[in-house]
Amino acid sequence: MSRQRRRPTWEEFGREVGVRLQRARGKRGLSQERTAHLAGIASYTYQKLEKGESRPGSPLNPRLSTLLSLCEVLEISVVDLIPEITPQGPLKP
Repeated sequence: MSRQRRRPTWEEFGREVGVRLQRARGKRGLSQERTAHLAGIASYTYQKLEKGESRPGSPLNPRLSTLLSLCEVLEISVVDLIPEITPQGPLKP
């Protein structure tokens, strides 16, 4: 019998994406500021992404173009950033 894994909340999902960004950045030996600069986003924005937030208190919800820019800078694919099990239901603001 297979056990179904619990779906994460949007907050948990966002934090996991943030952890994956942080690990990829560490592997490349980049600071948060340098990563943000190379991706064309503000340092504050990048810091929030690593925390799994878009704005304080709201789950991560970056633009696709932002994710693609970060993936290029960090030399990873989008698939490497996105956890396998996704949240169920819409992201509530």
